[in-house]
Amino acid sequence: MLDEYIEAQKNEIVQEICNLVNIPSVSEETKDPQMPFGEGCKKVLDYTLKLGERLGFRTKNIDNYCGYIEFGEGEKLVGIIGHLDVVPSGDGWKTPPFEASIRDGKIYGRGTIDDKGPVISALYAMKAVKDNLKVNSRVRLILGVNEEKDWKCIKHYKEKEELPSIGFSPDADFPCIYAEKGIATMYIKEDYSKYEDLPIKIAQIDCKNNAINVVPKYCKVVLKLDPDRIDVGDCFNYLSDIIRELDFDISYDTYDTDIHITSRGIQAHAAHPNLGKNAVSQMIILLNRIYKHFGYNINILDFFEKHIGMEYNGKLLDLAIEDESGILTLNVGHFKYDEDFLQIGINLRIPVNTPILEVTDSISKKSEKYDLETYVAGKQEPLYIPKDNELVKLLCNIYNKNTNSNAKPIAIGGGTYARAFDNCISFGANFPGDQDMCHQANEFVDIEKIVLACKIYAEAIYELAK
Repeated sequence: MLDEYIEAQKNEIVQEICNLVNIPSVSEETKDPQMPFGEGCKKVLDYTLKLGERLGFRTKNIDNYCGYIEFGEGEKLVGIIGHLDVVPSGDGWKTPPFEASIRDGKIYGRGTIDDKGPVISALYAMKAVKDNLKVNSRVRLILGVNEEKDWKCIKHYKEKEELPSIGFSPDADFPCIYAEKGIATMYIKEDYSKYEDLPIKIAQIDCKNNAINVVPKYCKVVLKLDPDRIDVGDCFNYLSDIIRELDFDISYDTYDTDIHITSRGIQAHAAHPNLGKNAVSQMIILLNRIYKHFGYNINILDFFEKHIGMEYNGKLLDLAIEDESGILTLNVGHFKYDEDFLQIGINLRIPVNTPILEVTDSISKKSEKYDLETYVAGKQEPLYIPKDNELVKLLCNIYNKNTNSNAKPIAIGGGTYARAFDNCISFGANFPGDQDMCHQANEFVDIEKIVLACKIYAEAIYELAK
């Protein structure tokens, strides 16, 4: 019954995914209470809540921080927790990232798989259950708009609203997720103004506002040379030689005594840094080599090459940690020159059995030996629910039944809203073997698979709420 009903909604599901993608909803904190996370996030939240009303649900906007769409009656509250904000588009797109396009059975655009497509899939799964079956619980789709930044939306929800009794987040992978690594964002900084006598000065750094949870594909630095104290020709020649030696994708242009250096990499989600190539890491290593060549030592650059480099597993920091949830990973997402300080931002994904503080303290102690400052800008404790938990078994079995599979629960390095609530895990919408397109250029969702996800979600909603 549900499958046929959802198939009949297929075109509408596709259209509504496109409608959400067409709203650029990169979360940007403002002081306007009407749009605390920017105009795009306000528009996408308003649109989705109005869609919920049109489909016959109860809705609520919670101070423009978040909202929900709900049906059913009863004491028990089943939560489905998704987000409508997206990471910046970046470059490298074949089609406009905020103009959804359909080709070869896929919808392309920023947010199609993370997380607008799965949110619409879950919403129409709710509609299928509401219109066809009786449940004895309330089912609530909770909508955040600051997930890719600081989770202030979901924190606000928890302060203001009822917490789900049980639920899932459609923001990761099937069959289901029983563990999510701990996450920490950490910054290392140094007062660059103390190197006032340098004949080579960093004048500008541009990483195109890369999100900390994205492997950066672009970094540009402008160096200013003092021709009275340095041989400009020697600098140009060394730069050419060292780029070839390092085998990095780096180019440069010269403008009198200025050098504009551009590093290019491959974008990927910070949870999977092995799938990308870090343009910022390349740049920092190159800068360190330039300064060393001319007899100068910049502590933060030297620390970086010795203890981070192009590695993404913490090995050079003596943090090669691993457990059943996987290895520790590290993404260098930020490189800034601001108010006389050089600053490097890293995003850590920490195995569930290792305390976050143990890792950040270890990095701080190593940094102190180089007279560097560090601070932790944010952290999220890991999620861990045993594989034999009833919720894990139920959702995994529903996935296997609908796909004729025998898949087992998995652990991930990504962080979802599931960890914000007790008795909640992440559940789809990526299928095993799917290309990971989260946070990447030309992000897409397969239409047949997002409709199949809708059918899986509908059965899960019914089983949790009946």
